[in-house]
Amino acid sequence: MADIIEGVKPTRMELLGIRKRRALAEKGHKLLGEKRDALVTNFFDIIGKRDAIREKMENDLARAYGSLIEAQMLIGEERVADIALDMPAAGDITVSTINIMGVRVPQLGGEAAEYAKKAAYGFTATSAKLDEAIRDFRKALEGIIRLAEVEGGIQRIAVEIEKTKRRVNALEHIFIPRLKATVKYIEMQLEEREREDFFRRKRIKALMEAGAKSDAAKAANA
Repeated sequence: MADIIEGVKPTRMELLGIRKRRALAEKGHKLLGEKRDALVTNFFDIIGKRDAIREKMENDLARAYGSLIEAQMLIGEERVADIALDMPAAGDITVSTINIMGVRVPQLGGEAAEYAKKAAYGFTATSAKLDEAIRDFRKALEGIIRLAEVEGGIQRIAVEIEKTKRRVNALEHIFIPRLKATVKYIEMQLEEREREDFFRRKRIKALMEAGAKSDAAKAANA
């Protein structure tokens, strides 16, 4: 049997209060269980998206490096390096958040995200392979930003799942059993008290009836 709440008084008012607390705890347990299940479902959905984003990003990088090597062979490493130096900086990343099941999930944007969509070099005296490399590097950059965003969401949701699981387990294995045990304890105490009161009243009634018979007998003999 689970431990009862310390300092509890076996009264009807206390019993009503504990029953209300148990009902709230059971409702909270149900809601937290639903939240945990929804978070787990969302977590695995995001894992699937993460894997697809990572695969595309890795493919873009592989193509980009392949095209870069071919461009270096066609126009020379120095020319490629000069073009790279003239490319604008990717810029800063801005971070905002959105709410998913009570979890603040990061959203990445800003100049670096927009950079992936820009064309920022001249096409004269270059190679189509260099064009392909830059195009694929931009796609890979977009994928890297998106992957970082998704990874951040996965980490935060994983932390929230663990917290929710601990709360569900605490309610299920500690608080609700303790409240149930306390309700049972108070009910047993009240039942015992009622039995004692019943026998006390029965004894008083018997004594009163015996006294009344004794008084009647005395009056009859007088």
